[in-house]
Formats: sequence, structure tokens, C-alpha cells
Amino acid sequence: MEIGSKVIGIDGGRVVSFRPVGAPIGPEDEQFLLGVYGSTREDELALTNWDEQQRRTFLKMQLDAQHVHYRGQYPAAEYLVILVDGVAVGRLYVAETREEVRILDITVLPEYRGGGIGIAIVKELMPIAGSKGKPLGIYVESFNRSLGLFERLGFVKTAENGYSFLMHWTGAVIGGQ
Repeated sequence: MEIGSKVIGIDGGRVVSFRPVGAPIGPEDEQFLLGVYGSTREDELALTNWDEQQRRTFLKMQLDAQHVHYRGQYPAAEYLVILVDGVAVGRLYVAETREEVRILDITVLPEYRGGGIGIAIVKELMPIAGSKGKPLGIYVESFNRSLGLFERLGFVKTAENGYSFLMHWTGAVIGGQ
């Protein structure tokens, strides 16, 4: 893939760039990624009566399992920290398979959402996938507010797995579908 070397301009003269996540994950990235991952589970964890230590233990266990799965299934993927003007604001994991370019995960911390970061990254991935003759795919949970974003960008549901939809963008695929 080639997204990790990109620099993307967004509104307000801000710049999105990336830095790779190490394998194994270093201590500085581990804490940051735990916070990013935890931000996606806040509503769910609010329903528990767990204290802060129990929540952190659970989140770390889940994050570690997720990384083992992603690294095992997609060893050549790009695992990236999203930076805006040099400040870490999220994570992007993306892989190229024989059939598609797959966004494994794109998460922006809540305090940075709504600023055009995610949409700029997805729009940057679209021509990359298209130039490879492949669709751009992502699993989106049916209740995730980003579902509408992907639909507005032209992604369509191609499969359903429980509460997750496999979405694909196939516009401007060169030499492909």
C-alpha cells in the first residue's frame, strides 16, 4: 500500500499524515492505541458496573486480541497512527488483498471527529484502490454513525455479518469491476 507516505491537506490549513505502528507495539503507541480503541467501546462499557481498572484490563485484552488477529490475517497491512499537524488523533489499518483494498480500521478520537479527517483519508484511499483495479472495502457496524458517511461517499452494502455490514466502493475502479 502507499497511504502511509501521504500528506493530506484538510480544512483550516491542517495537514493529515501518518506514522507506522511498530510490531511489536511500543509502550508509547500501546497507551495511545488503547485510548483510541477504548473510545469505540465507551457506550458499551458505560452499561457495566466495572471500575476503571477492570475496564482498562478488558480493553487491553480486546485490543491485544484484535492486533493478533489483524497481524495474523493481514501481515502486509499498513498499521498507522493518524496525525494532524503532528498530533496523534487516531488510527488507520489498511490492507491490500487479492480481491480488494480493505480498511481494517479507521478511528478518530472523539474530540477530533467531525473535522474532515476521516473523510479526507477515505477519499485518498479511493483512487489508490481504483488504480489497482480493486474496490475499497470496510466493515461498518449497523449502529455506527459513520455508516451514513460511507453511504454518502458511494459505498454500498455487499454483505452482512451479524450487526456489521461489509461496504464497498467500486467507483472509478480502473481495469476492474
